[in-house]
Amino acid sequence: MVGAAVNSRELVLARVRAALGATPAAPADIARDYRPAGGTVDLDLLVRRLTDYRATVHRCADDAVAQVVDAILGGRRVVVPPALPRRWLPASVDALADDGLSAEQIAATDGVVTAAAVAVAETGTIVLDGAPDQGRRVITLLPDVHVCVLRADQVVAGVPDAVARLDPRRPLTWISGPSATSDIELNRVEGVHGPRNLHVVIVPV
Repeated sequence: MVGAAVNSRELVLARVRAALGATPAAPADIARDYRPAGGTVDLDLLVRRLTDYRATVHRCADDAVAQVVDAILGGRRVVVPPALPRRWLPASVDALADDGLSAEQIAATDGVVTAAAVAVAETGTIVLDGAPDQGRRVITLLPDVHVCVLRADQVVAGVPDAVARLDPRRPLTWISGPSATSDIELNRVEGVHGPRNLHVVIVPV
């Protein structure tokens, strides 16, 4: 059996060599003229993309974020990253800071409130990088509602702009709308891999 395997391997390699010829062609030049960063930011485009993805967008001043969170999660228990600004949380929510909570404790909450690292207007994508005001990835996956507060100056035009801002060594989570997938009949199913409801609160600078 070993001899047969070796022979088969040699046969395949011989056919590859024959197909390539005596002097294989040099690899073709690959264009490297990628679109650079530096595009014009269109905040309205981001809103349209997020809405298309079935996220709910709120635009308000920083001092009104707590009112928005109250309207979404008032009277409920929420998990928050350790460095989330407390001014964003109304007194009506029971905030549980993530100091190493178990998956069961996180799943038992009704929602999560986080900040963000950057957002891409062209694709309607929000990126979290695990910073103290965003927390561990798990807290944004298990609760049913994710409220993400995004500053207008964190919005960039395209993916190259976002990549230029991000640290690839950090745990990056790219979010385009609520969690969604399709079943075998291509029916959209939400909430399988994360929150079914995404609220994005955009705060001007």
